[in-house]
Amino acid sequence: MDRSRFAEPRPSWRGPSVRKMFTLPLLLLTGLADGAGAQAPPAGEGQASRAFQISVNVDLVVLNATVREQKGLLAADLREQDFEVYEDGVRQSIRLFRHEDIPVTVGLVVDHSGSMRVKLQDVIAAARVFVHSSSPQDEMFVVNFNEKVTLGLPDAIPFTNRAEELALAISSTPADGMTALYDAVAVARERVQAGSRDKKVLIVISDGNDTASKASLAQVLKMAEHSGVLVYTIGVFDPDDQDRNPGVLRRLAHATGGEAFFPGQLNEVVSICERLAREIRNQYTIGYVSSNPTKPGAYRSIRVVAHGAVNSKLSVRTRAGYTIGRDSRPLKDEAAK
Repeated sequence: MDRSRFAEPRPSWRGPSVRKMFTLPLLLLTGLADGAGAQAPPAGEGQASRAFQISVNVDLVVLNATVREQKGLLAADLREQDFEVYEDGVRQSIRLFRHEDIPVTVGLVVDHSGSMRVKLQDVIAAARVFVHSSSPQDEMFVVNFNEKVTLGLPDAIPFTNRAEELALAISSTPADGMTALYDAVAVARERVQAGSRDKKVLIVISDGNDTASKASLAQVLKMAEHSGVLVYTIGVFDPDDQDRNPGVLRRLAHATGGEAFFPGQLNEVVSICERLAREIRNQYTIGYVSSNPTKPGAYRSIRVVAHGAVNSKLSVRTRAGYTIGRDSRPLKDEAAK
């Protein structure tokens, strides 16, 4: 892939000078940080990873936005002046704008219940395609689940970007038993935070029906809504499948600004994973400092608008808001258009 088309100018900072700067993960700054401390880079972290970190004011609200044209194609050549950001209906001044292919920590969360037995070979093929379409600097892991939740990679290999290691991690667990989807998402969310990349993504492949979790859907949604981790879900089931639950998969994805996919044919999982890899690498990072007075506990709605060529219609999907408080991470994500 020609990465030169992703290149954009250095972050744009406008307005009063920032009094205090910290190096913080991008996605953990999607809400207003209340008394947040500095996050130092992990010991021994490579130079390539450090190159993608951003030093920002702790009051910066950071959004990761996917922009598509009317025909569904990614809008890849937009500039800062093509965007408008509104908080509670009030237009905000953009302080940070980047469009770069930054490394990502990705968790593949794969259903291994009995209903998935005939589907795993297509899931493994999709994982291989996802790896080959992703950045070579990405780091990935696998969470397998039936009524139990296990990490697919060996203990000595917490993360990898090798397709064969990920394929083996998925195939090593037999498909049998019940489904602990909510427990698996909770474990994957904790695991992805251990990754060294600023951007965090989970891809959940399941029929969506939970039959064995200790955690509830409400608990998992609350964790998702308070997290900066993007969640994409892929529902693999037949129309008459009694185990299907597309509503759960939609809610898990939309709670984070991600997207839910429901392929008509099982082999479409491969093309969906290839599309996800392209989308993750083509998102815009937009930051602003709220002009609204701070009121702890208040919910702030966010709307992002993008303008393209004359008569072109663009859709923007990103977080739809955040709540101010001690834990200031956003509580709701939707598609903004």
